Amino acid sequence: MNIVETDRAYVWHPFTQERTAPPPLPVVRASGASLFLEDGRELLDMACSWWVNVHGHSHPKIAAAIARQAETMEHVIFAGFTHEPAARLAESIVNALPRPLARVFYSDNGSTAVEVALKMAWQYWRNTGQPGRDQFLAFSGGYHGDTFGAMAVGRTSGYYAPFEGLMCQVRHVPFVSTWLGDDACEEREAKALAEIDAVLDANADRCAAFLAEPLVQGASGMNMCRPEFLRAVVERMQARGIPVILDEVMTGFGRTGTLFALEQAGVTPDLVCLSKGISGGFLPLAATVANTRIYEAFLGDDFHNAFAHGHSFTANPLGCAAGVASFALFEEEGTLARIKRINAANRAWLAEVARLPGVGRPRALGSIAAITLGRQESDYHASVGAAVKAACFKQGLLIRPMGNVVYLMPPACISQEELARAQHGLTQVLRETARLYAS
Repeated sequence: MNIVETDRAYVWHPFTQERTAPPPLPVVRASGASLFLEDGRELLDMACSWWVNVHGHSHPKIAAAIARQAETMEHVIFAGFTHEPAARLAESIVNALPRPLARVFYSDNGSTAVEVALKMAWQYWRNTGQPGRDQFLAFSGGYHGDTFGAMAVGRTSGYYAPFEGLMCQVRHVPFVSTWLGDDACEEREAKALAEIDAVLDANADRCAAFLAEPLVQGASGMNMCRPEFLRAVVERMQARGIPVILDEVMTGFGRTGTLFALEQAGVTPDLVCLSKGISGGFLPLAATVANTRIYEAFLGDDFHNAFAHGHSFTANPLGCAAGVASFALFEEEGTLARIKRINAANRAWLAEVARLPGVGRPRALGSIAAITLGRQESDYHASVGAAVKAACFKQGLLIRPMGNVVYLMPPACISQEELARAQHGLTQVLRETARLYAS
């Protein structure tokens, strides 16, 4: 059997209806912004391979760092031991975040980084003698991963109906989306903040933590909010003594134009969740960063107050070595300046494409550009997404719409010519498929 036949015989793919999905495309090589298929086709990766790639595929400096580390030590138990890549990466992360964020707890994926943060917040209150904190707060529409705690805080994203009875208590509060040319957002924000105030007046003393994706709700449709709105919400939570968890799994490592999205809102959360771009997109790795107050609540003379959580591959040296190399590239290659140029090009393209029939809510932040087709609410199940995706493949583009939301998210290494090709190709596709969404 060839690779596709073997795959179809043995593999179960994520987020896929196996009965109706077309055969998977075999990728044999990746370089820069491109994927190369077995049949010789090249695809521009405009989704950063599920939002993990930062500097480009197969970046030689990250590959070399992993190779050097593999020659020395591939893995070691992290309970009672340490190693240089883990310590150096933790140092870089803490130095890049505002204090008092100061302690890095490693795990292996974004969902688990969120799960760790929820468990830390929950146990923090029990360690400090306040077991009545028995519910979480989160933005409506947020997506935080597929483990049980992450599903609970993200239940309004619409992914988790079969598991509803297994989830913990979460109260969801309004998230206010905005877009380019949106003149009414401040009025909507004021209404949402009043609703949040009412929730806090009634429930603040029961809240274990508040969780949010800062500035961009990714999987819900690249919904973006103003930094001012996020800051107002965070300030309300912290004024009531509610720990704030920011899920920077997608937004971190330059995606929004700053190293972390929280910088643009000018806020300092109590816990931060990191993954995806932490290793430059090379290896599974995640981290939950806690402030000093939360960390110290777990200290004691016996194991009773300790945080009893871990993973076999916690702080894997190969992944940490990739992370150290990726951090260095931000400075060496001017990654944030590259993303600034991508943002300028995306905004110019959005001004053009927003004039097409049925294209609405153009929005851009960092390397992300997004539009909504047809009805102006995000609809993950809209069939137009599959049509746009298939047509983009024919243009040599990997674009993975979320229903009627179409977005571009290239790696920072993409050239101006490649980005222009992707934008032009997508514009053609939108013209060709307009009958499916334009009223």
